[in-house]
Amino acid sequence: MMTNRPHASPVRPLVLLDVDGVLNPEVRPGPGWQPHRAQSPIGTFDVILNPGHGRLLLEFADRAGADLVWATSWEHYANHEIAPRIGLPELPVIEVNAHTGAAGIHPKTPPVAEYVAGRPFVWFDDDLDPADTTFLERHGSVGHFRIIHVGPHHGLDEHHLRQAAAWLASLPSSHENRE
Repeated sequence: MMTNRPHASPVRPLVLLDVDGVLNPEVRPGPGWQPHRAQSPIGTFDVILNPGHGRLLLEFADRAGADLVWATSWEHYANHEIAPRIGLPELPVIEVNAHTGAAGIHPKTPPVAEYVAGRPFVWFDDDLDPADTTFLERHGSVGHFRIIHVGPHHGLDEHHLRQAAAWLASLPSSHENRE
């Protein structure tokens, strides 16, 4: 007797986005970047944003078959204050601010580990270190991942996207849901 097993569906990788240092660098790297005042969970800040980043990230995610997700202390404010200024739609948000983090681990890392639930992911961030990588490697709900360090002085650029694209292309072609 044959049984019908549901076909495992491919799992789309995630592209996790930080804001400060990644999309909002410490200094204005070039003429295409624009200053704004933006409300965050802890106050109003001056940010420098590149309106072309949205298009680049959407095209990148589309080519990679990946889903963009906010992994930033801006949390839901990123959808209202950052996304429209760079041309991104509203994205899912990993709520990271409620976590205090363990010694040596960035407070965003444990909520990210829970959120990804085995999906492969690339994380653009400027503030993670080897302890965060070790935490993710040892966490039971984390599968394949790559942290792309973005220097906070200049922010995200094509070089970072090429690194992420190469890593995503190196993944096994069929990521199946672990259900």
